[in-house]
Amino acid sequence: MSGTREGRYPEARRLDLTEELSGHRVSDPYRWLEDAGSAERAEWLAAQAELFGVAKDGWPGREWFAERVRSLLAVGYAGTPAWRGERCFFTRREPGQEHGVLYVSSGSQSPTVLVDPMAVDPSGLTTLDAWQPDKEGRLLAYQLSAGGDEESLLRVLDVATGSLVDGPIDRCRYSNVAWLPGGKAFYYTRRLPASLVPQGESQYHRRVYLHQVGAPADADVLIFGSGRDKTDYYSVSVSRDGRWLAVSASRGTAPRNDLWLADLTSSDPAAPELRVVQEGVDAQTWVRAGRDGLLYVFTDRDAPRGRIAVTSPSAADLADPSAWRELIGEDPEAVLRGYAILDGPELARSVLVVSWMRHALSEISVHDLVSGDRLSGVTLPGLGSAGGLSERPEGGHEAWFGYTDYTTPPGVLRFDARDSSVSTWAVAPGSAPVPEVTARQVTYESADGTPVRMLVISGAPGAPGASGVPGPRPAILTGYGGFDISLTPGYSPNALAWVSAGGVYAVANLRGGSEEGEEWHRAGMLDRKQKVFDDFRCAAQTLIRDGWTTSRQLAISGGSNGGLLVGASLVQEPGLYAAVVCSAPLLDMVRYERFGLGQTWNVEYGSASDPAQLEWLLSYSPYHHVVPGTVYPAVLFTVFTNDTRVDPMHAYKMCAALQYATSAAGGPVLLRAEGQVGHGARAVSRSAELAGDTLGFAACYTGLIVA
Repeated sequence: MSGTREGRYPEARRLDLTEELSGHRVSDPYRWLEDAGSAERAEWLAAQAELFGVAKDGWPGREWFAERVRSLLAVGYAGTPAWRGERCFFTRREPGQEHGVLYVSSGSQSPTVLVDPMAVDPSGLTTLDAWQPDKEGRLLAYQLSAGGDEESLLRVLDVATGSLVDGPIDRCRYSNVAWLPGGKAFYYTRRLPASLVPQGESQYHRRVYLHQVGAPADADVLIFGSGRDKTDYYSVSVSRDGRWLAVSASRGTAPRNDLWLADLTSSDPAAPELRVVQEGVDAQTWVRAGRDGLLYVFTDRDAPRGRIAVTSPSAADLADPSAWRELIGEDPEAVLRGYAILDGPELARSVLVVSWMRHALSEISVHDLVSGDRLSGVTLPGLGSAGGLSERPEGGHEAWFGYTDYTTPPGVLRFDARDSSVSTWAVAPGSAPVPEVTARQVTYESADGTPVRMLVISGAPGAPGASGVPGPRPAILTGYGGFDISLTPGYSPNALAWVSAGGVYAVANLRGGSEEGEEWHRAGMLDRKQKVFDDFRCAAQTLIRDGWTTSRQLAISGGSNGGLLVGASLVQEPGLYAAVVCSAPLLDMVRYERFGLGQTWNVEYGSASDPAQLEWLLSYSPYHHVVPGTVYPAVLFTVFTNDTRVDPMHAYKMCAALQYATSAAGGPVLLRAEGQVGHGARAVSRSAELAGDTLGFAACYTGLIVA
C-alpha cells in the first residue's frame, strides 16, 4: 500500500456539490454513496472488498487473534434469572454455541430449552432480542430478529409444551412487554404500519397497545401515543398484583421522560385513567409498586447521580416531589444503578439491596427498607461490574445479580439477606486459558482541567506488556462518550487477546457517558461534544507521557458513537495515532438525521435544521474536516450492511474522502463491509472473525509482533 495516492484505491467520483446551509457553504462530494440502489456504489464496494481482502492477507497476526478470541469466547456465559414461582428463566451460552439459549427450570428438574436461535435458524443469523414470562410463568413472550435488522417479531409460547400460542407480531423493535395477571393479555409498544406514516418515517411513530393473547394484532386496543412526537419511545410496566400500570415516554434518546400511573382496579385496562407522575421535567424518573403498598421512585430529579424516594400510589398529587419521602439519598461520588427489595417473612427486617457505580466500578450496599439507613456492604469478587439486580416477584430473602470483570466471564452471584452472604449461583459453563492481567485506574486532566479516569490493562508482572517492563508497548485506546452509556470492566476477549500478545489496552471514561452521573453525560452532549474529543486526545497523550506507548505504537478504536469519537480524533490530531479502527460510525453530522434512527439522536447531538446547532455540528463533523495532502494514519472502517441504526453510508463517504485526501506518506485506508449482520448481537464465529481482522490490522500498524 505504498506509493502515490493515485492508483492505490478504487476510483470514487467526486461531485462538484456545495450547498448553502444557514450561511455555511457545505461540500458533499460523495453524496452518491448514500444511494443503496446505485450500481456505481455496488461496483465501488466490490472493489473495496477486493482491496481489503488483499490487504488483510498481509497482517501476520490476523488468524492468531481470531483463534485466540474464539477460544476466549468459547467459555460462554450465564445470565441472571427471572423467577416465576418455582420456575426459573435464564439464558446461557455453552462452549461451541453461536448464541445464548433461553432455558426454564423448575425445582430439581433439568433445564429445558425454550428458545434456541440456532434451532430457529442454523445459519446463525437470527438473534434473541428480548423475552418476558407472564406473571405466573406459564407463557413466554419473546422477540427474534434476523440478519441484523433488529426488526423484532414478537411471539408467545406455552412454557410447559413449547408450542406457539401467538404471533408473530411485527414492528415490535425496542418493545417491552408488561403482562396482566392470568396471562390473557399484555401491554406492549408497536410502530404504526409504513402505509400510515410519511415516507421515510417507518422507523418512528410508536404506540402503546393492549393485546389479547391469540387475537389478531390488528385488533389491539390503542392505549397511548397518539399526537405525540414521532420519535418518542415508550415503556410500560404492570405491578405483580396487576393493579398499577406505569407508562413512560421519552423524546428519542433524551435524558428525561414523562411518566404516568394508572390504577387498573378503578379503571378499565383497555382505557386506563393515567395520572401524571412527571411531565415536562428535565429528569429521568421510574416507579415500581412495592409489595408493602408504597410506590418506589427511582429518579435523578434534583440528584444527577440518582436517589430513591417513596410515596403512596394513591397520593393526591403524585407529581409533587415534596410529597416524596427520600429513602436513599444522592451519593456525592457514586451513581445509583438499581435496587432489589427483600421483604420475606423469614427476615428480621426488610432490606433494600442497592447497586452503585463509583468511577466505573461496581459496589453493592444493603439498607433498612423503612429508614434507608445503610446496614452493610456486599463484597464482590474483584474490581468489576455488577448488574441485573433482581429478586423473586413474590418477595423473599434472596437477590441475584450478574458479575464480570476483565478476566471473569459473565456469571451470577446470589445474595442471602438472612446472613448477608454471597455465593456463586452460576458460572460461565466453559473454560479458556485466560491470561493474567493487571488493570490500573489512572486519573488524568483533560484540556480544560477536568479530571478523567481511564482503565489501563496490561500483562501481569513479568509478562509481556506488563507495567514495569522497560519500554513502551503497542497499545489500543478505546472510548465511547455519549448517550449516558458507561464503559465498565467486563470480560473482553479482544482486550485479553491483545494483552496476551504483549500489548496494552486502555478504556477512557469520557464525558458524555454516565460514569459520574447525569451531569457527566450532559457535559459531553450537544454544544459540549468537543469536550469528549478533548478527553480522548488527553487520554492518548497521557498514555504516551506516562511511557505506556508512543504515537507510532498507538491505535484508537471505537464503534457507533465511539466511531464518531475516533473519526473526529482522526481528523483533529492525525499525527497522534498510528492506526484507527472505526466501526459502524456516524461521520457526516450534517445529514445523519436523514438515515437509520438518526432523528432520535438529535437530542444528543443537535439538529442541522437549527442554524445554531448546525454551527457546532459542522465544527467537528469528521467528513467535513478531511484535508487533502494530510498524512493520515492507517484507517480501517468496519460496517455492517444490514445496520438499521447507523447507515453504512457514513463510513463509505468518509472512506472515499480519506482515500482521495491522504498523502503518499500516509497509511492505508480500508473498508470492511460485512453482510447479513447489523449494529447489535452476532454469532460467536462472526465476532471472532471480526476481531481477527481489527486486531490484526492494529497489530500490523502499531508494530505488535505476535509470537
